[in-house]
Amino acid sequence: LKKIKRIMTTNKTTILIITSLVLILSACSSKDKKVADKTEKRIAVEVATPSGDSQQGIYASGQVEASQTANISTRIMGFITMLKVKVGDHVSSGQLLVSISNQDILAKRAQADAMIAEAQANVKSAQKDYDRFTALYKQQSATAKELDNVTLQYSATKARLEMAQQMRNEVNASLSYTGLTAPFSGIVTQKMAEQGNIANPGMTLLTIEQSGSYQVSASVSENMIKQIHQGAAAVVTIKAINKTFTGTVTQMNQSSQFTGGQYIIKISIPEKEKAGLYAGMYANVSIPSKDTVVIKSGESSVLVPAACIEHRDQLTGLYTVSSNNTALLRWVRLGKTFGDKVEVLTGLEKNEQFIIRTEDKLYNGAPVKVK
Repeated sequence: LKKIKRIMTTNKTTILIITSLVLILSACSSKDKKVADKTEKRIAVEVATPSGDSQQGIYASGQVEASQTANISTRIMGFITMLKVKVGDHVSSGQLLVSISNQDILAKRAQADAMIAEAQANVKSAQKDYDRFTALYKQQSATAKELDNVTLQYSATKARLEMAQQMRNEVNASLSYTGLTAPFSGIVTQKMAEQGNIANPGMTLLTIEQSGSYQVSASVSENMIKQIHQGAAAVVTIKAINKTFTGTVTQMNQSSQFTGGQYIIKISIPEKEKAGLYAGMYANVSIPSKDTVVIKSGESSVLVPAACIEHRDQLTGLYTVSSNNTALLRWVRLGKTFGDKVEVLTGLEKNEQFIIRTEDKLYNGAPVKVK
């Protein structure tokens, strides 16, 4: 019986070993088959090299902005007693936006009113004396010295009345800064204070942009600005809302001293194209030019089609072909946009090839074959 049990145990062990060998062999063959399949199925791609430093026309990047913007601030210090508007609210011209405590100014105005009343009474009294002494002097009943004294007193009282009235004007001017109104109809875009805060002189409390008065502000380098003139047509593309329209160059800044060496141009937007626009949207500007414009960015520019760029969270990259004929995702840092092309600052050399089209979805390490 023991011998039979020993034989059965030996048979079970043999069966387990054989089963394990079969599984290992099948796994290896399966892996070899997958590798073979993977080797066989290569993704067909088209490659290109970055374009050079010249282009036909002028390209620039810009932003949509309001034609008129106002920062609402005050010239006095005081507690904000009313500030009910919020960001995004539409306001009308002359609408009260902010109220600041003004009890001290009202007290000064009351003092000025009292001084005016006193000065007016003194002027009336001095005028009567002046009229009487003038009549007496004509009748030779008063001396010239007495008339001069009365005349001087009359002039002094009128001067004090004028001073009191100007003090009241000064108080009224200060009082006007305790109730801040909208200079034009627009939208509240920034709110830097709340009710109960202390307003300081020159401190911006609100920012208002005129609604519907949009334009595009773009930066142009010094080697391109000579090709642009006021009144030139400009094609504007706003990718955020997939809108393209033609505007007109309405303004050109003649100095780049305070704009980092870039010249600012303003482009008008047709009324029918303003629907759906928001201030701050990025815009690509193309201005046709008969001359070939040279783009300079350091020693040379590397321009690639914007459609080739891969966006992964905050990173940008494009696919290149490795020495093993596999797709290699190369992370790059982008610069300015020129029409349908974008400048690559780092991560891609000027003579390196990159993938522009593919027949299937690419991934890092995917086997590829160049058409």
